[in-house]
This record gives sequence, structure tokens and C-alpha cells, in this order.
Amino acid sequence: MGSTAGSPDPTRLDARPALVRPVVAIAATLGLVLAALTGFWVARLDGPPSSASAEAGFARDMQTHHAQAVEMAFLIRDRSEDADVRRMAFDMITSQQAQIGSMSAWLTLWGLSPTGDDPPMTWMAGSHSGHGSSADPATPAAMPGMATTADLARLADADGVAAEKLFLELMIAHHNGGVEMAKAVLERTQRSEVRNLAQSMVNAQSAEIQTMTQMLAARG
Repeated sequence: MGSTAGSPDPTRLDARPALVRPVVAIAATLGLVLAALTGFWVARLDGPPSSASAEAGFARDMQTHHAQAVEMAFLIRDRSEDADVRRMAFDMITSQQAQIGSMSAWLTLWGLSPTGDDPPMTWMAGSHSGHGSSADPATPAAMPGMATTADLARLADADGVAAEKLFLELMIAHHNGGVEMAKAVLERTQRSEVRNLAQSMVNAQSAEIQTMTQMLAARG
């Protein structure tokens, strides 16, 4: 990996299991605390959204979307020796786990179930094109950018540069779908906590798409 003695690679979550892995849990906990502090007052002022609202649908579906990004980031972390790829994977794991914590906290503060009665992406119906295969029951077909189970299996079987290229291809599509979802909720809500997080997703993932596009081009 090129790390010097006494300077472990910070992207290796398994290098210091007693210290680094708790970072993910701490980040998620901080997301819960921050959401609780902000969401409590917003809920008191505006009242909570309904279970069928765009805010609730976004919170539920984006958690699923983020969870797959975290899964793919863990896969590439174990299959690449490239420091930049591993660093990006580490950043995705920590940031998206924290955002999952925030969105889970919203639903709790709003008094809503973690799962709704409507199919995934009902809140965004008719405003996007999905990536997943409708024949794949493990893939929410209506959710833009989601990789299929076959895609994930190919990534799990790949190694080195081949794994990096596949990861970048899948994650660019995944991020494009995430940006599409975040922009959709921005058009549908005035709640400050939702707007702030959605806009931060648009900004961060758009920047990562540019970076990953350059990394993919560098790999031919």
C-alpha cells in the first residue's frame, strides 16, 4: 500500500478495528444528534409531515439508496490498492452512514414508521428513469441509479483495476440517481432540515461525479 511504518492507512477500516470502525458508528450517531436538535424545533413550528409526504418518502428511499452506496464502497475498499479510490470509498462510507442516521432520526421525530405503505419512490412518481432491473426482486427498480444484484456480484468478483473501473461506473450512475432524488425533494419541500441535507447531497455527489469521471478516464 505504500504506507510508512507507524503511519497506518486511514482508509483501511480493518487496519485498526478497535479505533477506525467506531468512526462510522460515531458519525451516524452525530447525524442522529444533529437531526434531533434541529428537527425537534422544526417539528414544533411546522408540524410533522404525513407518512405519504415527499419528505417521508425521500427519507425512507434515500436511506436504501445510501445503504447500497456504502455496500459498494466497502466492496471496493477491499479490492483496490489505489489510495485515491480507497480514500473516496472511506469518505462515502462515513458521510453516507451519517446521513442515514439523520434521515432515520427525522422519521422518529415525525412519529412515522421507518417503512411506508406505498411502494418505493411513489413520492417521485413519473419524474425519473430507473436503472435497476424490474426482474430483479432485490433491486428497487423505480429507484434511479441503483445497481442490480448482478452488478454487485460482478464487483464482488472483480479485483484491482478491473474492480476500480466497475466501481466507478456503478457509482457514477448511483450518484446521478441520488442527485436526481435530492433535486426532486428540493422541488417538493420547504422544510429546512430536508432542504439543507438534500442540497448538501447535490453539492457533494455532483463534485464526486466529476472526480470519479476523471478517475475512470485515467483507467482507459
